[in-house]
Amino acid sequence: MNKFKIALVQHKTKSTDVQENTTLALRYIAEAKQANADFILFPECFLTSYTFPEICETFQPVENLENDPAFRAWCENDLHVEGAALNAICQAAKHHAIGVEITAFTQGKKYPQNSAYLIDRNGAVLMKYSKVHTCDFSFERYLESGDEFKVCHFEDLCLGTMICYDREYPESARELMLQGAELILIPNDCGDIKPFRLQELSVAAMQNQVGVAMANPPGDKAGCSCAFHPQVWDCQDNCLAVASESEAGLIYATFDIDALRAYRKREDLGKYRKVNAYRHLCLNSK
Repeated sequence: MNKFKIALVQHKTKSTDVQENTTLALRYIAEAKQANADFILFPECFLTSYTFPEICETFQPVENLENDPAFRAWCENDLHVEGAALNAICQAAKHHAIGVEITAFTQGKKYPQNSAYLIDRNGAVLMKYSKVHTCDFSFERYLESGDEFKVCHFEDLCLGTMICYDREYPESARELMLQGAELILIPNDCGDIKPFRLQELSVAAMQNQVGVAMANPPGDKAGCSCAFHPQVWDCQDNCLAVASESEAGLIYATFDIDALRAYRKREDLGKYRKVNAYRHLCLNSK
């Protein structure tokens, strides 16, 4: 693969109607294909919307919420692999021969997870990833966290993914880099993007010698869906694309995969780590 063109969806779904959101996702997939994109990345929880039951605003222990009808319905109605919505997205990926990363609240063991599905051009699910660093200081305390970072191969390109708050932990990108990720995809839904979270992504690309792409809904201090390449010694700016805060729709970025691989081969970042000195990285924090 030489060039990899990705479409970043900058749109906020506010309805919890999965069918309605699926129809919108299908329109974006078709539009991205018309623009000859190889892949389309949706923001966080696109199919279900990033919406929690009202009772979650009380921040009670989860055991106190289990008999609440709205909370029970939310836990029972999240997306699952056999569901019609995901099947429709897979069929669209196959019909348009385009890769897709679609997002939703999904079924966990007992409570929902915040997940992303990576789908290939044939409509096959390559990988499901569930957010590891859930925002336990907020509503996401009611979610089940994922327990691993992992990668998959989209044709000959090694892809990794993380979701929103995972960005704030440098170990997330490094774990994916160590597994061979060449491009890290980030479904996102948060504000205060400029300047530091953009800088955070630029640095993650540089430090791990990976491409980074993020899709984020528009809004005040939000938006700014973006893409960065890692070749910082070859240029003054490693930003491939960045949207405004307010624009809605698709933003495109094209990664030169051959140039990225040549750069990774000759440069040194990440290759000479002294891991015996990392004494506290795997210790449980208190």
